[in-house]
Amino acid sequence: MKKIIYVPLLTAILLVLVTFVFKYEKDGLPADDSKTIKAGFVYIGDESMPYTMNFVSSQEAISSMFGDRVEVVAKYNVSETNCEPSIMDLVNEKCDIIFLTSYGYGETAKLIAADHPEIEFCMATCEDANVDPVLPNYHNFMGEIYQGRYITGLVAGLKLRDMIEEGQIDVSQAKVGCVAAFPYAEVISGYTAFFLGVRQIVPEATMIVRYVDTWGNYHVEKECAKKLIDEGCVIITQHSDTTGPAVACEEASTFYHRIYHVGYNRSMADVAPTTSLISSRLNWTPYMVSAIEAVLAGETIESHIDGRVHGNDAWAGFDKEWVEIVELNSAIAPADAADLINETKDEFEKESLIVFKGDYTGTDPFDPEDRIDLSGGYHENADASAPSFHYVLDDVIEIRE
Repeated sequence: MKKIIYVPLLTAILLVLVTFVFKYEKDGLPADDSKTIKAGFVYIGDESMPYTMNFVSSQEAISSMFGDRVEVVAKYNVSETNCEPSIMDLVNEKCDIIFLTSYGYGETAKLIAADHPEIEFCMATCEDANVDPVLPNYHNFMGEIYQGRYITGLVAGLKLRDMIEEGQIDVSQAKVGCVAAFPYAEVISGYTAFFLGVRQIVPEATMIVRYVDTWGNYHVEKECAKKLIDEGCVIITQHSDTTGPAVACEEASTFYHRIYHVGYNRSMADVAPTTSLISSRLNWTPYMVSAIEAVLAGETIESHIDGRVHGNDAWAGFDKEWVEIVELNSAIAPADAADLINETKDEFEKESLIVFKGDYTGTDPFDPEDRIDLSGGYHENADASAPSFHYVLDDVIEIRE
């Protein structure tokens, strides 16, 4: 009788164990939870810069989530023109995965990846992972930030509308400015999405863009914002990495007529409490956590990504929380801003909204023969994580030196 009882019991136990192991494999989690890895991070700045701090927050999330299973090594203030020594330091420290966080690292990182197939290289904001030579250990990733920029543009448009209705400015003064780092597609796409959000509310609005030719110079960015304010811009946004433009808006404002600011990468209400309307940011944590899980499991990174994947490239938007709206400043926000934000996020999640569409034409700033008509719409991030819209809208956006 005992043998008759034990056999079914042992069979049931084995079935439970097999199911448990299968679940781990199916979910992409390592059955051996004693495995440890080392993760490297290469940063163009440090925690004082909003752009870098955005990544550091994800690094800290990884440390909190995985504990002793993931040892973290970080390199700060690494120049894009001299990144090889820092990347090689992480290679020599036997990192299993290296996250690189600035576009200019891409070419060097890919060359090093070719020589070190045992290490996974994850390159943010770049677009070369699916370009020959395609390497199984070299990856690109980025959130669809144009979605966040468009929503912050809607909020800026609501504020412009209020200023017009309250008599602070007239329609002819509905002018916004942008402190832009470089004339890259990422930057152009971002400020264009913002501007199209503004014009959705105030169709008469125009924009002035000034490039600062740097990613993170506080004083240069602040001075650029001051010039835009002197040129009549009443709302300033930025695609640059410091709080300089926000501080310029706060300092320039008066009781009667404030200069409002829309931030990037973090809330800037702490440095501009009376003028910072809202910010948007990329949330790098979902990708980084999935990549770490993949390495721990000994599986391909893209097989673990909850988002859109094409080859060795991955991206997502509000639908997967890869893009976030940061702190609408309720003290100065338009009354209907919160509802509009939620409605628009829902549209993005349902994939029912095309931002780059309307009665506009645009020109490539480096090739006057390369033009676009947006009447039929342009699908940003259609098949890649890196933004690709690189046209300056004719007549309504002015680039100034």
